[in-house]
Amino acid sequence: MELASKYNPADVEGKWYQYWLDHHLFSSKPDGREPYTIVIPPPNVTGVLHMGHMLNNT
Repeated sequence: MELASKYNPADVEGKWYQYWLDHHLFSSKPDGREPYTIVIPPPNVTGVLHMGHMLNNT
């Protein structure tokens, strides 16, 4: 298999876009569950917490 030395999006993106359309990947199914919100979604803070975290997330 030979790989191009530089990525050319036009060579692959049209193929994948059509695949997504054919498999209905741009649509969602309604979900009857109650919605919720995650304030700090993963990945979570892994360092030492400081006042900036408190001010940003309250």
